[in-house]
Amino acid sequence: MLNTWVVTPTCLPAVLRRCPACASDRFHANGKFRVNANHKLLDAWLLVLCTGCGDTAKLTVLERAHVRSIHPDLLTRMHDNDPTLAAELLQDPALRHRNRVALDWTGAWRLDTDGPDHLDHEVLDVSVRFAARIPVRPLRLIADGCGLSRAETERLLTDGRLVSAVRLGGRLSDDFTFTLKR
Repeated sequence: MLNTWVVTPTCLPAVLRRCPACASDRFHANGKFRVNANHKLLDAWLLVLCTGCGDTAKLTVLERAHVRSIHPDLLTRMHDNDPTLAAELLQDPALRHRNRVALDWTGAWRLDTDGPDHLDHEVLDVSVRFAARIPVRPLRLIADGCGLSRAETERLLTDGRLVSAVRLGGRLSDDFTFTLKR
């Protein structure tokens, strides 16, 4: 029987960027936007707050974009400070590259399993699905979901009792499956 585990975000991730006012390197996105119009051209920013001093920094979303080229729903969502739009934009690799920021997902996600009854099976087939592109170490995910230590999951991997089509050693943010034989 195939079990499905889901990795879901619980809040917005921390934005890693150096603060010019203090020594902090973490910012918190609260879902607020700033839109500025200059005749028919718009600029839009996602506002992030420094966790150290509280200063505001701007992540560029739109730069000198013509009003007619912007979808009206997008503009409405920015004016309404839609937190789901902020989450979607933080997932965009082009936005992160343009603003030279990275994301830290520590403590911003959870693993939803089918419940503790899967721990009793001799052979466990699991499909792991990601609700957002959250980079997670698969061995840590398997250890958390099965109630094992990381060392024990690494031992199961080297013994050949933990099998997957993907490499479980690095970080993954794409769906994968694995089989665990106890």
